[in-house]
Amino acid sequence: MNAAEAGALTDDAFLGGALAILQPAEGYRAGLDAVLLAAACGAQAGKGARVLDAGAGVGVAGLCVARRVADAHVTLVEREPVLAEIARRNAARNQLEARVRVVELDVAEGGAAINRAQAGGSGEDVPAGAYTHVIANPPYYAEGRGTRPPALLKAASHQMADGALDQWCRFLATAAASDGLVTIIHRADALGALLDGLARRFGALRVLPLHSRAGEAAHRVIIQGRKGSRAPLSLLQGLVLHGEGHAFVHSIDAVLREGAALDW
Repeated sequence: MNAAEAGALTDDAFLGGALAILQPAEGYRAGLDAVLLAAACGAQAGKGARVLDAGAGVGVAGLCVARRVADAHVTLVEREPVLAEIARRNAARNQLEARVRVVELDVAEGGAAINRAQAGGSGEDVPAGAYTHVIANPPYYAEGRGTRPPALLKAASHQMADGALDQWCRFLATAAASDGLVTIIHRADALGALLDGLARRFGALRVLPLHSRAGEAAHRVIIQGRKGSRAPLSLLQGLVLHGEGHAFVHSIDAVLREGAALDW
């Protein structure tokens, strides 16, 4: 199976042109959420960051981290071979292959996927407890709810089985180092399920609601926690993305065009 089977690909600029990303023209396409996730993860230069992007697709979030943090080493974990191959191409064409690798695993299998890969000794494993930052943009919809996207790759990227979100949280917790950070972006109405999955494995949880415009209900949340912490949950003031018209507010424009970290 090769990238050609994904059909036509587009070549899209991210971070003001600092990244050139191939992705399928049809089906699920990475965009704002992936860039915000990367900006929110907390990885900093000079800290020896080891980052895992779970369900990475074509690699946008993880590659954004690698571009912003010059010494970060990033593992992109993706189930679909077609998308994993495109992610490898994206790492290479952006001269990031020395610090970015792609591993084909199914995050929805939870920690068992990590343990089985290590036992196999393939060299393409995901070491348990090795990552200072684990990030994810899980599929947004449960299977059987709403209309299933017609494209197979789009369906796989948008939908997950009941209970799979908890398995994603288990996978992230298994991969995270002691004191490591988890950062997830998801729909606002999935917050309850996210807290159920994360609170048993991470502490010091912080929830940042994202609002398209002032006065509107939050449509996304970013949630972050620290493995091993017992600190309580914090609900932060929401972040408004757009100002007048369709323009982004200054802080978000800096994230999108300059690769700035999200200060939250």
